[in-house]
Parts: sequence; structure tokens; C-alpha cells
Amino acid sequence: MVAFFVALAIVVGIVEITVMIQVAQLIGVVNTIGLLLLVSLLGAWLVKRQGLGVLSRIREQRAAGRLPAAEVFDGALILVAGVLLVIPGFVTDAFGLLLLIPPIRAVARRVVSRQVMREVEMVRSKQWTRAERSPPQYVPPEAPRRPPPPATPLPPASPPD
Repeated sequence: MVAFFVALAIVVGIVEITVMIQVAQLIGVVNTIGLLLLVSLLGAWLVKRQGLGVLSRIREQRAAGRLPAAEVFDGALILVAGVLLVIPGFVTDAFGLLLLIPPIRAVARRVVSRQVMREVEMVRSKQWTRAERSPPQYVPPEAPRRPPPPATPLPPASPPD
């Protein structure tokens, strides 16, 4: 699993650098950096706004006595969108901005929840067996240890001649 994430980070990094170089060749380096900053700032503002909206919907659901499962999942997807928007690059920004669109977020929520439910069913359907346990054996306590005898004092040092 760790190898998958390392490979994903490497591939995403290579793709982002390639796209940044192509965009910089089209519009210039300074404009590319400015565009990346603008998208990150706009994305942070959108994430904050939508995150606060989700928090208010969670409070409403809890006040009504309902479980805010969809709202919590939306909050997690908005968090992922925020992380994608903070990573410098156009591809991750595009995916982050897509996750901020509520209909696309609803589709992502359905896809991920189906996958999670499949995993839960797979775990539930497996037969769990217990390993044979050996009967507990009596282990006698250690005998109390006696404290060591006191150290004998050293004779006083004789003065140097």
C-alpha cells in the first residue's frame, strides 16, 4: 500500500511538472506562477465557504436527531479538495475544484460509499476461525529478593607526603 502511494506521488509530480512547463511556455513563467497562486487562493476561499456550509448542515441534522452521514462524508471530500488545491499544480487544482462542485461531490460520495460497502461485505462474509489456545499454565511468582548488603566504607585517605 505504501508503494502505491509513493508511486502515485511520483507520477503526480511528473505530470504536474510537465503541465507547468507547458503552461509556462504558453503564457510565461510569471503568469504561470500567478495563475497557480490565484487558483490556490480562490480554492482556499471556496473550501472555507463550503466547509462552513457543511458544518451548519451537520448541526441541523444533529439538532433534528438524524445521523449526518452524507454531510460528514461531504466534509471529508471538501478536506480532500482543500489538500489538492494546496498542492501546487494545475492537475491537482482541477481535481480539487471538481470536488467542490456539489453534484460531482455527490457522485464521488456514492462511488466511494459503494466501494466501502463492498469491503465491509467482504470482511463480513469471511469465515473467522480461532486458533487453538493452549490452556493457561501456572507460573510461580518470583521469590522476594533481599536487598544487597550495605557497602563497606572506605578508609580515610592518607594525606600526601
